[in-house]
Amino acid sequence: MGLRPSAVVANLSPERLRRNIQAQYGQAGLAMLEDWFRLLERLRPADLQTRLREVNGFFNRNIRWLDDIEIWNQEDYWATPLETLGRRQGDCEDFSIAKYVTLKELGVPDDELRLIYVRARIGRSGITQAHMVLGYYETPAADPLVLDNLMPSITRGSLRNDLDPLFSFNGSGLWAGGSSQSRADPLARLSRWRRVIDRMQQQGFTQGG
Repeated sequence: MGLRPSAVVANLSPERLRRNIQAQYGQAGLAMLEDWFRLLERLRPADLQTRLREVNGFFNRNIRWLDDIEIWNQEDYWATPLETLGRRQGDCEDFSIAKYVTLKELGVPDDELRLIYVRARIGRSGITQAHMVLGYYETPAADPLVLDNLMPSITRGSLRNDLDPLFSFNGSGLWAGGSSQSRADPLARLSRWRRVIDRMQQQGFTQGG
């Protein structure tokens, strides 16, 4: 039986989100949040491919990539979408989490989305680094569509020869490598995921709390 991390509930409290982002990031942060709300309204009636493409493009265009040490003065910090929108900065985990939460809010089922932790090969040097992308799976064993802040286009995982999957997760389970079988490690990464969920609930990504 697979481990079940804290689930993300797509049930926003817009006024709490507005209050929190304005208090922390001022009018510029609030303006970015309003852009996100408009994106949600525009994409609710759209087909799946449009939702995937537009959500991927929205964050890739509007968020500047920076290391956590530059943004948060921490080696590894997983930001909530409110924090990412407020600062308009994030690393690969922040891009992936924001896209995941946005697509869930647009009605994409949790079991069709996974955050995928990979080793990414950089250029022709053979150097690899830790990286995270978002995968869309038509079925649990499907070749996923990969939403990545390093590339503007969405591609199949099988075409991303530069990415080696290590593990993936969503609100319902954790998988090792490219396996379709749910697994129950590594717990260290899930603890960061749970902290993100807790902060999201406090900020207004759910009606309660």
